[in-house]
Amino acid sequence: MSTLTYLAFHARFVVPALIALAAVARCRRPESVDVRVHGVGVGVLLALAVVYTTPWDATLIERGVWWYGDGRVTGWVFGVPVGEFLFFVLQPLLTSLWTLQVAGPVVEGVSHSRRDRLVGAAAGLAVNLAGFAALTGTSTMYLGAILAWAGPILALQWAVGWRYLLRVRRRVVLAVGVPTVYLWVADWYAIADGVWVISGTHTTGLAVAGLPVEEMAFFLVTNLFVVQGLVLFRWVVSRWR
Repeated sequence: MSTLTYLAFHARFVVPALIALAAVARCRRPESVDVRVHGVGVGVLLALAVVYTTPWDATLIERGVWWYGDGRVTGWVFGVPVGEFLFFVLQPLLTSLWTLQVAGPVVEGVSHSRRDRLVGAAAGLAVNLAGFAALTGTSTMYLGAILAWAGPILALQWAVGWRYLLRVRRRVVLAVGVPTVYLWVADWYAIADGVWVISGTHTTGLAVAGLPVEEMAFFLVTNLFVVQGLVLFRWVVSRWR
């Protein structure tokens, strides 16, 4: 196995997949998707990804939840490697381009009541509270940090339209599942190569094929953010119109 820098990891795993999906999107623009609305949604998600993730990421690095191999990182900004900032942008772009191909048309006639909004917000809050509870344990710190960080976003998205997400669940599962599995494989490779190292102290020790469940949870929830955000944005815009 070769020795990768963080930037070389992107060049090998993320950028080629992004280019391939961009080429597909250029040749095959689904007529059922308003590309302009989709593009605005992507822009909003990119801004939120950088702003919301940076302080969380920097805090976990500072606390030693993970670190990077010698010579793997080129430059730091606000306590976060440049390669990490690229991930904040490249992953949403990757997932959004895939979602463009599988999202399908907006489904009309789905109602979402005030009670539904409260239920969705409560479900996200439950994730948030579970995360804060897990943060009290040393070995569950990373998992707790993911859940506590994910809870507010999930609460907002589910409050806006969990019934609609349930209505188009097959599309959501497909849109989330494919890039998540791909990034799990890429992440496993990076950990095995030593690009980044996950702390054994702050993790549960549970893993699937050598990939810590915390890393699996991270890529699952981040792709959920992107897919649910785009699907709901298109639905909300359609209702406004």
